[in-house]
Amino acid sequence: MFVTHDDVLHWARSLAYDIGFVVVIMRLATNTGKRGRTSYVLIGYEKSGKYSSRKCGCPFKLRVKPVLGGERWMVKLICENHNHSLAKSFIEHPYVGQLIEDENIIIGDMTKSMVKSKNILFTLKEHNANNERRRCCT
Repeated sequence: MFVTHDDVLHWARSLAYDIGFVVVIMRLATNTGKRGRTSYVLIGYEKSGKYSSRKCGCPFKLRVKPVLGGERWMVKLICENHNHSLAKSFIEHPYVGQLIEDENIIIGDMTKSMVKSKNILFTLKEHNANNERRRCCT
């Protein structure tokens, strides 16, 4: 049981990352008040699906929905199978390059101040020296 669906997503992403894959929100529906329409989040492997050269049709899926009353969210494992090998390393993976909220704020402020891109990157590196991808891409 989780307080919000964001808590579930954070938990699922950290667990999946430790195992060797990346999960994303595949579908998000919110209750609009219409009959038969409930809130839920469908979480799956980033390469699920079939309409891209990166997709492999992985069947892994989690369904997250509110418990009656809507105060907590529960997770249901729909399919635990994978049709691919798990990653040994995420270096150079797009997931590693995603910015966190604080970094987006820094970029926004520095861009408004007309700071050059290389100086923005340097500042981000100083704030997060643990980020391997940014350290190796200068």
